[in-house]
Amino acid sequence: MKITATERIARLNDRCRQGLDANARIMVTRNCLARLSGEGEGIAEILAQAELLAAVRRYAFKPGDGPERDFGAFDLQGQRVLFKIDYYDMALEFGSDDPADASITRRVLTVMLAEDY
Repeated sequence: MKITATERIARLNDRCRQGLDANARIMVTRNCLARLSGEGEGIAEILAQAELLAAVRRYAFKPGDGPERDFGAFDLQGQRVLFKIDYYDMALEFGSDDPADASITRRVLTVMLAEDY
């Protein structure tokens, strides 16, 4: 059975969220990391980032979240956290011509607080 381009994008996005896409980049806004680490540095930031990325990985999409599984929102430590996956060319200069083609698309997963959006 042939899968649609939308389903291929969704599967590639799932791989990105799971940390299985070596070409992907994961960005966390400074504000998000600071809030979740209690403004701490060093080990507090590392632990906050690990907890945050674990929450993104286990995010359960619901009907209405969109067919590409490229956006989600959840609460963590009393903060509303959002994540978004965007599609770029391999040089990160322009948008991807075909997000369903992993060989020409670099995914960027951005994690932020709702107020950062």
